Amino acid sequence: MENIFLRAWWVPALRGVLGIAFAVLAIAWPGLTLLSLVALFAAYAILAGIASLAGALRHRAGGDLRWDAVILGLVSIGAGLVAAYHPAATALLLVLIMGANALVVGVLDVLAAIRLRRTIAGEWLLALAGLASIVFGALVFARPGAGALALVWLVSLYAFVTGALLLGLGLRMRTLGRTRDAEHDRRVLPDRRMAPAR
Repeated sequence: MENIFLRAWWVPALRGVLGIAFAVLAIAWPGLTLLSLVALFAAYAILAGIASLAGALRHRAGGDLRWDAVILGLVSIGAGLVAAYHPAATALLLVLIMGANALVVGVLDVLAAIRLRRTIAGEWLLALAGLASIVFGALVFARPGAGALALVWLVSLYAFVTGALLLGLGLRMRTLGRTRDAEHDRRVLPDRRMAPAR
């Protein structure tokens, strides 16, 4: 299982880049309306979900599919599609969809981090990203009627923090994978300098 996570380092890294891009666009967009924020969220959720699904399917080993990544991908894609296909729905419903998506993704990220704690270093980044998602989801459900400006800042902060943590995790997993590959190559390939002269 460890090798699957190290080979799929690009999944959390891509989720992180998408989250940071979402946050920057949400804050930098002049006169951002709630409808535009929902459209941005829909694109972010769909792309992040596709990345999770692709990583789970591409790196399954011997029929061992990472169901947590599949569920995470399906939930994200589902939330994004609901937001994209029902943009005229009430703002409250769309905000609650964002909150529910964050709660589910957060719980799945924390569970994945707990499962990984003995196999890779740096799983705490995934756990922190999951906790940030859970906190964001809880805040949304606690204050669903918050003003649009407060919502933009809250969503942007959530996306940026989780994005930075996931990007850090992805890059750390990439480094660990390369280090393990180099150690494996040194063990497998004999040193020619030590070969007896003929």
